[in-house]
Formats: sequence, structure tokens, C-alpha cells
Amino acid sequence: MNILLELFVVTFRVLWAFVLAAAKWLVRPKEKSVAGQVCLITGAGSGLGRLFALEFARRRALLVLWDINTQSNEETAGMVRHIYREMAEAAATAAPRVAGDGEKDALPHCNLQVYTYTCDVGKRENVYSTAERVRKEVGEVSVLVNNAGVVSGHHLLECPDELIERTMMVNCHAHFWVTINSILPPFLSMLEMNHGHIVTVASSLGLFSTAGVEDYCASKFGAVGFHESLSHELKAAEKDGIKTTLVCPYLVDTGMFRGCRIRKEIEPFLPPLKPDYCVKQAMRAILTDQPMICTPRLMYMVTFMKSILPFEAVVCMYRFLGADKCMYPFIAQRKQATNNNEAKNGM
Repeated sequence: MNILLELFVVTFRVLWAFVLAAAKWLVRPKEKSVAGQVCLITGAGSGLGRLFALEFARRRALLVLWDINTQSNEETAGMVRHIYREMAEAAATAAPRVAGDGEKDALPHCNLQVYTYTCDVGKRENVYSTAERVRKEVGEVSVLVNNAGVVSGHHLLECPDELIERTMMVNCHAHFWVTINSILPPFLSMLEMNHGHIVTVASSLGLFSTAGVEDYCASKFGAVGFHESLSHELKAAEKDGIKTTLVCPYLVDTGMFRGCRIRKEIEPFLPPLKPDYCVKQAMRAILTDQPMICTPRLMYMVTFMKSILPFEAVVCMYRFLGADKCMYPFIAQRKQATNNNEAKNGM
């Protein structure tokens, strides 16, 4: 009898979850504030990582930027400082506001800072030592954006072992190392405070795959699996104050997959995403505690179809869209660029 009662309760909760999800489509949820919170972003030196840093800076978060490239990371930091200065100048020239006018007034702009660290997230020891420096110099992280990623750009049989390992280390294993250092003691941590937000920037290729980028797909599938399992573990531990968001964009026009092409008749309806659009959509999801965001929304349908269709039907769909060999032009370009570099270096 108890199990029947529990089944009824579970059914009600599942239906209620659908109602709440539908309500969010009709009524836009209020975005939470990250003002004054420490936000760590990996791969912040370029691409989506840089844009995430600028978006969090505009929301007055305190930024900790990690990247393997020191120069590009400092360039991002310079952009963040420019945003901080503009906000400080605007606040200084604005008329005094009434006390209690909003929580934005609670944090002086002069307290906003950005910290940069050169870190290779593909090396566990480097991650651990850098994380320890962040704890001592900045404090505990409240928002973690696991964004760093690489792609080898080789067919499986032509890809050197070290590049496969590198892809897995940066795109998947690094999520474990960075996250562990963000949520565990020895100091105050997300788990102890039951407060924080963990963002995993994966890819649509972590939900469905294509030919030619086996190592990349495997690494992103691993990142998605890690994120989902971590989310369930936080729920099982009743740490509801720690939110998680999985970001799975379609092809983003950052140059990472330059040359990738689907069927030319379909491409106008499914062009590469503009980086700004992708990050703004992801930020809205993060600030409204949305568990997952796929851009564009068509990716939800593709994932659903892949789950219910027979494999041969998926192959037919891929071939129709030109998605089965969409990475081949990209791989060819990478191979040509590599050959040209080797020729210039006399190799």
C-alpha cells in the first residue's frame, strides 16, 4: 500500500515539474545576483571564456581567470578592469540613491577586482597548486565555470596518442580536478556553506556525435556524464543550495571548428552560433538556476530524436543534414595548416 501511495506522490511531482517548466516559458524567472561573489572561469583567455568573464564583470562579480596563455588571459583581465572602471565612474557621477534601493548598492564598485593565473588544466598538479593559491590570495569560489577546451582536429587513425590524451585531460578530466578543489575543504567550501554554482560548458557533441572527432566527442560525453552525476550527488546529499548548469551549444563561431560545414541548403537555417548570443543565453540559464541549456533549441529535438530512433534512422537523418561528414572540411584545413607549418620550419 505504501508503494502505491509513493507512486501517486511521484506521479504528482513529475507532472508538477512539467507545470513549473512550462510556467518558466511564460513568465521569465528573476535573475539572481552574483555581485561580490568570487567567480572562477577556466579558459578565460579567449572565445567563450572571455565573453563569460565580461558578462560576470558587468554583473559585478569578482573574477578569477585561468588560462594556459598568460598574454591572452591578461588581455581579458584588462577588458574586465575597463568594465569595472566604467561602472565605478557611472556610480560616482550618479545621484545618491535612497538606502535600500536595491542590492546593487550594497557592494562598492571599488571592491571589484580581477585575478589572473596561468594554469594548464590538463595537468592535475598545476590545477591543485593554482587552486591553493586562489584560496590564499582570493578566497573561496562561489561560481565555477568549467569552460576550457581543446580539439585535436585529426581522424582517429591519424591522431597521435598524446593529442588524444590531451583532449581527454583538458575537456573531461580537468572538470574533476577543478571542481574538487572548488567544493571541498580545507577552508570554507561550497559543501559546507551549501551555496554556489557549478557550470559545465560542454557541447552538443556531448549529447550526440559525428564522424571524425571521436576524441572530442568522447571527452564531451565524459564532461556531460560527470556533470549529471555530480548534480545527482548534490541532490542525494541534500545540498540544494549548490546549483548546477550544463551548457551544450551547437557549433559556435569562435574559430575552434573553422571549416565545419553541414549541407549548404540547410546551413542558412542552422548557421554557426554567434559567441555573444551563445554566452548571453548561457548566462540567463545560469542566473535563473536552469539545470541545462542547449542552443539553439533545435538541439533538444535532435537529442530526443537520437534517443528514440533506430541507429540506421539516425544515420539517414545525419546524411540528409550533411552532419555525417560535417567535420571533414575542418580536419582537412587543420591538416593543411599543420603541413604548412612543418614546411616553414623545415621539418
